[in-house]
Formats: sequence, C-alpha cells, structure tokens
Amino acid sequence: MEEDKIIAEVISVLPNKIKISVDDINDFKIAEEKLKIGSYIEVSDNDNCKLMAIIENFSIEIKGNESSERRYILEASPLGIISNGSFERGGDNISIPPKDVKPAKREDIIKIFSSSAKSEDKKFVFSTLSSDHSIPIPVDGNKFFNRHIAIVGSTGSGKSNSVAKILQNAISSKNSNYYGLNNSHIIIFDIHSEYKSAFSNANYIDIDNLVLPYWLLNSEELQELFIDTEANDHNQRNVFKESVVNSKKRHFQGNEEQKNKIHFDSPLFFDIDEILKDVKEKNEEMVPGKTAAKAGPLNGKLTNFVSRLENKINDRRLDFLLGDKAKNITFEDTLKNLIGYKKENCNVTIIDLSGVPFDVLNITVSLISRILFEYGYYYKKIRFSQNPSEIINNDIPLLLVYEEAHKYAPNSDLSKYKASKQSIERIAKEGRKYGITLLLASQRPSEISETIFSQCNNFIAMRLTNPNDQNYVKRLLPDTFGELINKMPSLKVGEALLIGDAAIIPSIVQIDECEEKPSSNDIPYFDLWKEEWKNLDIEKIITEWTK
Repeated sequence: MEEDKIIAEVISVLPNKIKISVDDINDFKIAEEKLKIGSYIEVSDNDNCKLMAIIENFSIEIKGNESSERRYILEASPLGIISNGSFERGGDNISIPPKDVKPAKREDIIKIFSSSAKSEDKKFVFSTLSSDHSIPIPVDGNKFFNRHIAIVGSTGSGKSNSVAKILQNAISSKNSNYYGLNNSHIIIFDIHSEYKSAFSNANYIDIDNLVLPYWLLNSEELQELFIDTEANDHNQRNVFKESVVNSKKRHFQGNEEQKNKIHFDSPLFFDIDEILKDVKEKNEEMVPGKTAAKAGPLNGKLTNFVSRLENKINDRRLDFLLGDKAKNITFEDTLKNLIGYKKENCNVTIIDLSGVPFDVLNITVSLISRILFEYGYYYKKIRFSQNPSEIINNDIPLLLVYEEAHKYAPNSDLSKYKASKQSIERIAKEGRKYGITLLLASQRPSEISETIFSQCNNFIAMRLTNPNDQNYVKRLLPDTFGELINKMPSLKVGEALLIGDAAIIPSIVQIDECEEKPSSNDIPYFDLWKEEWKNLDIEKIITEWTK
C-alpha cells in the first residue's frame, strides 16, 4: 500500500506515551510488513524531526451504533528523535501537534541502533531485531563487558546458547589483523558440564585435573570446611586457629620480623597432616598432677573434631583440594591455571563443577572467585605504583561467568552458602574497579542474592514462566521498558529483552545461533523409551562411584 494512503493521526501525547488513531489497520503498513506489538513507528513534525516510538498495545473503538464502523487505537512508547540523520534518546524536541505518523522505515530503524556506540570499533553484535532479523542490534562493547551482566530465562528459553554466543563473539573480536589469540580472559563456572562442546579449545578443568591448594582458603572457608559450625565449639576453633598459624610459621622461609606478622588469613602454606597431629595430641594430652599425670584441659574434648579432620583428609572425593597435588601446587601455577596462562594459552577456562561434591561446592567457588578478585586488586596495585597517572589500571581484565548462579550465590542466609556468596558479592560491589566483572546466568533469578543481581547494569531477559521470577526481574529492571517487560512469559526460544547501559534503547532481540553449541541437558525421554531395552553395566558405575 502506498504511504500516502496511510490514514492515522496522533490523538494524545503524554510524557511516556503516544496514542494514535488509525482508521484502517490493514492500510497502516509499509509494503507487506504488518504491525504487531513491538513494531516501530515514526511521528513527524513540521521541522523535519522524527520521533521514533515502539508499539506497546492496541485497542478497538466502535463508532456510534454501527459495529462495522470502528477505529484502532495504538499506544506507543517514545524512544527518541531522529534529527539530521542521527538518533538521540529522549522525545522533547517534537513540535505539538505532530504532523504525521506512519510505520517506521527500515533505514530509520537501522539509524536507531547504529548509534549504540560512538565508533564502529566499539560495536559488539550477538543478536538481531526480533521483528526483522536482517537488522543487527549492536551494543557498546566496553559498556557491555565492563558492567556486570545478567542473563535470565527458564529452561528451554535459549539461555545457554545466549551465554555461549556472547562469549564466542568476544574471543573472536580483534582490533586489527594480528595472528593468534586476542586478549580476552573468561572463566566459566560450569555446574552442569554444558560448555565444553561450545569451546573446543578451552582450558578445560574438571574434577580429574582440578587442583586447588587448601592452604589458600581464608579463615572462614577453612572453618566451614573443617569445623562443625553447628556445634559452636570454641575449643575446636581456638586449637585449629593456633595450629594453622604455627604450621604456617614453621614452613615460612622469610625473616623473623615477617614470620611474626603471619596470621590465620595469611596466604601461606601449612601442612594439614600437622594440624591433625596437633589436634590429636591436644585430645590425648596428659599433664603433671600432684601425685600422678592427669588429663589435660582439652583431653577427650576434641574427639569429634579429630574424627571430622580424619574423614575430610581421607575422603578421596576431596583429593583435588586436600590431596598431595593440592599440597604441592604453587600459588603461581594455581593462578596461571585459572586465567589461561598454561603451556598453551587459552581465552576461556571452563571449570566443570559437576563432579565437585556438593558439600564443598560453595567453598570451591568461593576460593576460585576470591583468588581471581585478589589478582585484579594486586595487579592494579602494581600498575599504580609503576605509573600513578595511568587511567587503565588493568590491561588484562577478566569476565567471570556463573552458570546457574542461584546455586552458589542464593538469596539465603544459610551458613553453607556464606563463603561463596560473600566472595561473589564482593566482586559485584568492587570488582569493576579492578578489572573483574560478572556474567550471571540463571533460570531462577528470584533466588539469586539481591545484592549481586542489583549490581548488574546489562540484562538479557529471556522467557520466564515463574511469576516470582518475572516480578523479581521487573522490580530490578529500569522503568524505561514500559509494557514490553510483560512479554517475558510469551517470548520465543532465543528471543530476549535487551536492556542496559550498553544498549541504545530497550529492545526485543533474537540471539544469534552458536557456531559450536553447548551440550543440551534435555534428555529425550520418550524417544529413548521407545527404543529397544538397553543393558546397563552396573559394576562399572559402582567402580566409578566408589573409586
């Protein structure tokens, strides 16, 4: 239909809403493009200025008593102005009353999104406009990665594909034609073993090759691991603390002055077997009496503690943390392993947590997160001491990706989550200063620590079916999304609401498909059940279970 046949007029202009009356909705289109919720329109004035708006809802009004006579009322949310060929947020420049209203042309829609970054080299693309897949939606790459990111969506919404696509595009981005790896450093906490297939060249760490030194655990993590916190036994705490500090001093190679400054939280080696030996001696200690030896002050009072220490040290599932390799690995090798500086450098380190025993998952995540945060802190400190006037204080920034973040940073005060929650909350609040940012991915955003989630500045909200999760996300997102936020339950697979500091305007986008896909956790039950009966090697499973 020709544009001059479009019959529509603006009937109301509010600060955050425009109402448009259309006589024939079938004529209100360009070419064969029909309007729908989320379509773009342009409102013009006499000064050659276009207000761009997005349709949020529509209604039908019946004229008089004749049901055949009706008009359509569209409500649209203003986005910004196109003036002199460029787009600017805000809608205060349009003259009242507006002269004309029509569906937005493709070239004008492209102008909106082309202004997302000040220069071409800052644009980062991983999605297209949902209503027109030929229009790419760039974000400002700096504003996207140096703010915290949240990707939320129910199972099957395309969340894992979105995470993988963003990271794949990041590690392939270059500012020139140099050969080899770019300078991206990404650490994925992969709780369901999904991402190995999406990053075939990654530094892959699972329970079989994960080595973390227990002696780098801080005081809270050590006590959570070795002490029964529910018992609230001060004897256990005091003996443990004293023994750890003494062991650190025995193995310290520095001078006497430095040795005297060693404390419980000093990141120095101590021998866990020495701790067990000390605790056993205290539990069996005899002291001189008037006529014969008598039981020491702690004799028999540490029996449960001795048993707990022995069980932890002898638990083969905890070899990655308490075994001989964990004793002997250096601080330097631990950090190199985590941020990809091995024999073959890697942009992505995948830490597969699926094999880590659940009772130490929290401590494992806490230790790794804290090491990476403190890397940023001390690297900044060194660079500042070398050049106090330097603006960029970390030229090797890290992105930490927490898949299913609600499992180890929950909105809960339970002591078993305390360590990992504190470590991640610290990164959320302070990490950006030291070049450490977060990407939180979760199907249950309402269960994530609000302290962490509220620090995110860029959101990719995919289909969410749980009302609690929907309301939680709505409450934390800015109001600028208007009624579009209510589309979350009906988004298609791969569709998302993209909003944040990095996006020029809130948009409904389609996330691009990955080249290498993450492994799906969806098991095709019915297809498998219809197949012929399969034999199962129970003995092999038991051997793996108990080795």
